[in-house]
Amino acid sequence: MGAFQSYRLRLQRKRWLIRAFRKRRELRAIADRTDQIRRDDILLFSTQRNEKIRLPYFLQYYRDMGVNHFLIVDNDSDDGSLEYLMKQSDVSVWYTSKSYKRSRFGVDWLNWLQYKYAPGHWALTVDPDEFLIYPFCDTRPLRALTDWLDASSIKSFSAMLLDMYPKGRIDQQPYREGQDPIEITSWFDAGNYSIQRNGRFGNLWIQGGPRSRMFFRDTPEAAPALNKVPLVKWEKKYAYVSSTHMILPRGLNLVYDEWGGEKASGVLLHTKFLDTFTQKANEELERKQHYAASIEYKAYAESLRENPDLWCKWSEKYINWRQLEILGLMSKGNWA
Repeated sequence: MGAFQSYRLRLQRKRWLIRAFRKRRELRAIADRTDQIRRDDILLFSTQRNEKIRLPYFLQYYRDMGVNHFLIVDNDSDDGSLEYLMKQSDVSVWYTSKSYKRSRFGVDWLNWLQYKYAPGHWALTVDPDEFLIYPFCDTRPLRALTDWLDASSIKSFSAMLLDMYPKGRIDQQPYREGQDPIEITSWFDAGNYSIQRNGRFGNLWIQGGPRSRMFFRDTPEAAPALNKVPLVKWEKKYAYVSSTHMILPRGLNLVYDEWGGEKASGVLLHTKFLDTFTQKANEELERKQHYAASIEYKAYAESLRENPDLWCKWSEKYINWRQLEILGLMSKGNWA
């Protein structure tokens, strides 16, 4: 990368940080327990709206993994999720009724909270329907991974978003609060992915999976991106650019290749396709607060009228992280 392009990216990063500083005024602390955060705590950042049914399992999953404190922005929920979060002793929650779209889909809000609270910490940024899987996660806590990353002088960890879905109609099995969503959405596409290098930011751009083949079959180039960098050893100068798909400085996106082999990586099990999805898609389509005039939710709405079955004869049932590594969807790299 040339000096001029590097200079432009530095300016862009500074603009995102200035924007986040301005957007801080849109956040109102409802339950600020950040004084409990210790120097070596692992922090989780998230934005949510009307996810009450998902939150109990989401919080417990990451508590069991080793997350010490949750910093969550509630975007004008009316389903009781804000009140639920306020009662959790390890959660700090901020409320806003401002536009999700005008905050760059929540990125500005979280960039501000990360700027203020995350420096020096490993920060995990995920949505309530995303569940991190990493090498040896069945036997080693998240701190074992972050300790190894620290010892290896690695500051960011990638995870491909893997869309999970049920066998049969999406609305066939009701999801109950506190349930592991993988009990229902236990299938995934083992292949059907395209990868290209983003020359500007240095990250791999991954598309495909069931959303591409079902909802964007005629326009696969418009399918959602599946590449993410959700786990970062944070510094004040860092800023996410587009969700967790890209981050600045640019070097944090170089999370796959290294001299002599590939870097360790994980997977985010994406459990969007529960029976609650149709209602959620219609709500988000009406709100028009998502990327590109909610093109993704327009595609969902058109297809959901037919109650599609995302399962196909090439679908695989999820077993564990080793299965995902064999399929080439993640890697333990040189972590032994």
